[in-house]
Amino acid sequence: MISQRKAGVIFSYAGELVKILVSLVYTPIMLRLLGQSEYGLYQLVYSVVSYLSLLSLGFGSSYLRFYSRYKAQKDEDGVAKLNGMFMIIFCSISVICILCGIVMIGNIRSIFGTGLTDGEYDTAKVLMGLLIINLAMTFPNSVFNCSITAHEKFLFQKLLILFQNLFSPFLTLPLLIMGYGSVGMVSVTTLLTFAVLLSNMFYCFKKLHIRFEFHGLQIGLLKEMWVFTFFIFLNQIIDQVNWSVDKFLLGRLAGTTAVAVYGVGGQINTLYLQFSTSISNVFVPKVNRIVAESDDNEQLTKLFTKVGRIQFIVLGLILSGFVFLGKPFIDVWAGDGYGASYDVALLLIIPVTVPLVQNLGIEIQRAKNMHRARSIVYLFIAVANVFISIPLIKLMGPAGAALGTAISLCVGNVFFMNWYYHSRMGMNMFYFWKEIAKFIPALIAPTIVGIFIMKFAYVSGLLHIGLYAIAYTAVYGLSMYFLGMNAEEKQLVMGPIKKILRK
Repeated sequence: MISQRKAGVIFSYAGELVKILVSLVYTPIMLRLLGQSEYGLYQLVYSVVSYLSLLSLGFGSSYLRFYSRYKAQKDEDGVAKLNGMFMIIFCSISVICILCGIVMIGNIRSIFGTGLTDGEYDTAKVLMGLLIINLAMTFPNSVFNCSITAHEKFLFQKLLILFQNLFSPFLTLPLLIMGYGSVGMVSVTTLLTFAVLLSNMFYCFKKLHIRFEFHGLQIGLLKEMWVFTFFIFLNQIIDQVNWSVDKFLLGRLAGTTAVAVYGVGGQINTLYLQFSTSISNVFVPKVNRIVAESDDNEQLTKLFTKVGRIQFIVLGLILSGFVFLGKPFIDVWAGDGYGASYDVALLLIIPVTVPLVQNLGIEIQRAKNMHRARSIVYLFIAVANVFISIPLIKLMGPAGAALGTAISLCVGNVFFMNWYYHSRMGMNMFYFWKEIAKFIPALIAPTIVGIFIMKFAYVSGLLHIGLYAIAYTAVYGLSMYFLGMNAEEKQLVMGPIKKILRK
């Protein structure tokens, strides 16, 4: 299990690095081939269709909790019935998703208002149809994906994501060059989703030998699951509002060009979000196991802090590097007309850093069945986000939409959640932040170098940016190693290097 967990973390970061490298090359070409207006249209349609993902009702997040219970009881028949129940639920959701999609396509002009041209409405219908099919396939796939996670087979899971990130641009670029535009891009995404579904099915049946039982389903269990998942569902609504409503509001109030500018900043934020879950995701089964067996808050706090420190090291590099090099990077990478995307990205990634460092805490809440308060408080904050963002969009454009989201993130994720972890869940947050604060001396040297680069260095073109990024990473890495990391973290870095050198 330990080797699978380490492999999962390594390949998670490998996948994210590949995704970033691919984006560095692929995204500028894609933006220029699509044009700002069509890219904005794609982002707008995607943000609307993504609301259908709420049909999952949070059931996917509950699988590990109930799986861990049956495994602790060594009840294999219970696991098979759990699999059967989840498959029935998610296949039903897929059908509902398609039916809702048909209604949305028939009312597309009402959804998007008067902000699009006739040609854009026609393209939007095709994009919406493909994205709905793509989303419908993800629901049954989540059963197989959750099963692989529950078995802690992270190596296969992360390799599959790695290959998906690699193949996507290579299949998409020829279609973009041939003039198929955003429709070609979404067609490739749908094809790859189908391939991932088949791969997960094959692995689960042939390698894990998972079973499905569709008779003797426990209605009482379904009721218990719904009570547990309702507040996860509520939290999904909140996340959807926080990360998608900005594009929708911009599309109605400012047009597709503003959506495109926000979309570039949002894409950077999405990569940042995914980086943070690369570590925390592989510890989800362990959290559920600790809660099911002992519910030891001291053990959970130490694991929470251990994962949080590692995530801070990684996210600190990305955030600080983007602060110092992000503006010239976006100017070169995205091209003319996207300068404001730097402000959008900063307004999104700075306030979200605290909850990302604490990502494992969400899984601890769910394992303890203490996620209700977070969902209720976040719901009010998400509603406030909408009302704050509307006047800010009129005043500041895309940056105003991001600022509204930033304010809501600070209130909910930073202030409320840390109080809740400490006062209600029994997590020692003084210990957590004391351990995080130990990194402060290690940040001094990188900050001095970063300010020098931003103020005095000549930065022009991706080559210059790359060289400065390498130099900054070297200073950051050395400073962290000698002034910030503890013995265990140093071993995580040097262990694999020593093994390679011995071989």
